[in-house]
Amino acid sequence: MSPAPARHRRRTRAVLFAALTAALVSTLLLRPQAHRADAAPAAFAHPGVTVSKSQLDFVRTKVNSGAQPWKGAFDQMMASTYADLNRTPKPRAIVECGSYSNPNHGCTDERQDAIAAYTDALAWYITRDERYARKAIELMDAWSAVIKDHTNSNAPLQTGWAGSSWPRAAEIIKHTYTGGWPNAGRFATMLRTVYLPEVINGSNSNGNWELSMMEAAVGISVFLEDKASYDKAMAKFRTRTAAYVYLASDGELPRTVPSQNLDTREKIVKYWQGQSTFVTGLTQETCRDLTHTGYGISAISHIAETSRIQGQDLYGTDVGERLRQALGFHAKYELGTAVPGWLCGGSLKLGLGPVTEVGYNALHNRLGMAMTNTQTLTERNRPAGTNHLFVAWETLTHGDNLG
Repeated sequence: MSPAPARHRRRTRAVLFAALTAALVSTLLLRPQAHRADAAPAAFAHPGVTVSKSQLDFVRTKVNSGAQPWKGAFDQMMASTYADLNRTPKPRAIVECGSYSNPNHGCTDERQDAIAAYTDALAWYITRDERYARKAIELMDAWSAVIKDHTNSNAPLQTGWAGSSWPRAAEIIKHTYTGGWPNAGRFATMLRTVYLPEVINGSNSNGNWELSMMEAAVGISVFLEDKASYDKAMAKFRTRTAAYVYLASDGELPRTVPSQNLDTREKIVKYWQGQSTFVTGLTQETCRDLTHTGYGISAISHIAETSRIQGQDLYGTDVGERLRQALGFHAKYELGTAVPGWLCGGSLKLGLGPVTEVGYNALHNRLGMAMTNTQTLTERNRPAGTNHLFVAWETLTHGDNLG
């Protein structure tokens, strides 16, 4: 055999080997990234919904030493009606919520009892006063004994809001209070049969709906240790987040959720509240108002934080970049920057709400990213309170908290 054909065969084998190696490396690189972003952990961490045990320990130490801003945030929480040990739960079998809570048959009561349970759980952990643990249990037991369904047009969103707070409270009580919770199983059944089916399949309404619903679904999945639901909710969350916050790298138009059939520029512009100029950090609801935008941003941060606690880094993916850019973009206008004519017709409805602490802490304090406008707004608004829907006490739980 002549030398030339042998060299040719060796060269051919080398090319094929290089191609196969590149393909294998690509597959191996992509597969762990997808796992970190989407797959449930092998074992769930508890308490592990929005706030971890190490974060709770950090807060407890800071509050008990009188350090600021945590002591001031704790005092604010304890002075609220949510921490009232005389609170009487107001459960209903059927919670009926229309648009903008009209009708409001149990809507406010459910949301606020859920926030109260979370408030009492935090108060228990920080003070070790068992009265607060028992009050949280009383609230959760009252609703799990009665509620059967959510109805009317806002049922998915209402379920998402209340369903975001309940597992936060339940995680702290179940996994840190040793005084007993006999009806914990009944509460879990309520989450599985009343709340999870209402939120897990998502929504094609404005983006804050599906993001809040997925926050509830993720939190409930952690409490139930339901890996299948966790995976399903996380996948919907990733798709919706990419379609909610625009990055220039997305291309000429924002990304979309396939089920919404936004297949033309005209449809996309209409869905984005008439906004036709797309810049990094803009959200699908910016031109609606910053309050609803804040709901979406907050849910993104809560899910990313829960994912981090469960050992899966979403802050290091496009989720983190979209969150950082959305916070900075909207903080700038909340701080008084003039609105340019190309943005929402030159006028914004402000009112972002107490939604910046979790994302700011993760992205700036942990990862060292520059977030000047978000930092200014966050520090100006401390201590962050509650929006009475599903956001509560985040200066206390996440302010400069690297736990």
